[in-house]
Amino acid sequence: MARESHFRSIMKAISWRALATCTTVLLVFIFTRRLVISIEVGMAELVIKTFLYYLHERLWEGIRFGKARIWE
Repeated sequence: MARESHFRSIMKAISWRALATCTTVLLVFIFTRRLVISIEVGMAELVIKTFLYYLHERLWEGIRFGKARIWE
């Protein structure tokens, strides 16, 4: 089985963050009714959580827990 590339990890992080950030912006808007604040929170969350997700993925790539051993 091939290892996951850095590029694939980045693309997964971006696609997930897009969906999650839209959800955050919507929720903040529902609670505040202030579009500017909603977008600002969404943008901050996008940057911070994309970076954290990427680090999380790369850390788990290095952990053997739960990985099947492939015999060649």
